[in-house]
Amino acid sequence: MHAVRTRQATCFAGVIATAAAIEGSAALAHGPDENWGYPPACCHGDPLTGDCGKIPGSTVTPRPDGYVIILRPGDHHKVTHRNRYFVPYEVVIPSGDDNFHICLHPTEEDENCFFAPADAM
Repeated sequence: MHAVRTRQATCFAGVIATAAAIEGSAALAHGPDENWGYPPACCHGDPLTGDCGKIPGSTVTPRPDGYVIILRPGDHHKVTHRNRYFVPYEVVIPSGDDNFHICLHPTEEDENCFFAPADAM
């Protein structure tokens, strides 16, 4: 009887560990890198249909008061036409992978969160 309980406890512990691993990976699923994820307030949806995505550095221009971002179709999966955004430096979030990222919500015209590499801030 003791061996059965030990196996059941081991099996249950394995289920708990698997569930925790799945939950942890879902939290990072929005991020472009396994080491960080977009904050939940920034990203709505999943990595394929969500609001956030990496953008080319060539679309970002620093100015004295913030960044100007001009996105065209293909620069971000939500962009269907040319869009211009301005992001003041004080609201820029450091990116976790040395790339620029933007979250567009609720529409492609609305910048929700913008991430810049540490060396660009």
